Amino acid sequence: MMRDTILCLCDLTGVMARPWVEHGYQAVLVDPQHGCDHEDGAYLKLACTIEEAFDQISVLVRSGRLAFVAGFPPCTDMAVSGAQWFARKYEADHMFQAKAVSVAEQCRVIGEMSGVPYMVENPVSVLSRVFGKPSHTFDPCDYTAYEPLDNYTKKTCLWTGGGFQMPPRSQDMSLPAPDRNRIWYMSGKDRANNRSKTPLGFARAVYEVNQGRQRKNESFR
Repeated sequence: MMRDTILCLCDLTGVMARPWVEHGYQAVLVDPQHGCDHEDGAYLKLACTIEEAFDQISVLVRSGRLAFVAGFPPCTDMAVSGAQWFARKYEADHMFQAKAVSVAEQCRVIGEMSGVPYMVENPVSVLSRVFGKPSHTFDPCDYTAYEPLDNYTKKTCLWTGGGFQMPPRSQDMSLPAPDRNRIWYMSGKDRANNRSKTPLGFARAVYEVNQGRQRKNESFR
């Protein structure tokens, strides 16, 4: 069975899947914000939570078609940058952070069950107290050789497994110093989604390193 599908959890934008799709893979994106379940070219967008999609995800895992899994659990209730609001959120819902961490754990467990390279992404957050020290960290500007528009900083943590390969940094040294304020001063009604959007350069680098491993594995089947 050809491993021809990438699964992205809590993913509205599909940026992580884009390089894979451009090279012939299918992508399944799970996020309630998709509005309704629908196909969009090579993308199957499931408008639901991970829990609601468990049956479909289970079928996909058992099919042997998965090549890669990426999880982007919402960081609003976990990122240390929003710690000043944690007390107020706790008063409103004592379980607010446990609920957020449970989504991240769903991403991690599905990655482990898949048997393929996977990553769970979050900014600097309370996940480090749950999952332990991140496997890797990066800033978008680390991969400007793949996408010059990503010349900004946002320390991002990855918890990985299944043989995930972290791509080496590849910067366009002709660019000016990275913008350290872009994320902090971002505004607008889509601010949360735009702040958490996967950097395209990083997505391309991850594809380049990890797809080769999948192709190599297929050759030995």
